[in-house]
Amino acid sequence: MTTTAATDAENSGVHPRFAEALRELGIEDLVRQVRRFPEATRTASEAAAAIGCELSQICKSLVFAADSVPVLVLMDGASRVDVELVRKELGADRVTRATADVVRETTGYAIGGVPPFGHRTRTRVLADRSLLGHDVVWAAAGTPYTVFPMAPHDLVIHAGGTLVDVRELSA
Repeated sequence: MTTTAATDAENSGVHPRFAEALRELGIEDLVRQVRRFPEATRTASEAAAAIGCELSQICKSLVFAADSVPVLVLMDGASRVDVELVRKELGADRVTRATADVVRETTGYAIGGVPPFGHRTRTRVLADRSLLGHDVVWAAAGTPYTVFPMAPHDLVIHAGGTLVDVRELSA
């Protein structure tokens, strides 16, 4: 990371692992766009309120266990993941929410601060197409107090995600 980008990362409160991921992806200047809030933005609602954007412009990074193997699902903040659609997409027998310990072990981040990329371990990523409905989405930057903006198509590419339809449909 360049000296300026490293200083920006420290000043913005960006998680060091996330700052390193930005450098490795060649997008270290993105650290200057990270916004830090005094109050936690752990939930999509909290983040949308702090940023002043639509709830659907928040990109949630959710970890599930598919036959006990962690998988990351990127979903817009206004929607819920349909675990049955995830199960079918992965050809798994069973899909459940990962525990907080599995989330931290897999990603290196606590729930509420998990970014879409820059994780401790390489994990399969599914990105719901609903994210593509906006020019910009906001995602966690490694802490429950930091977020960053990115074009959803670029976010999916940097996350190594596969576009899927796993959004729970309203009855």
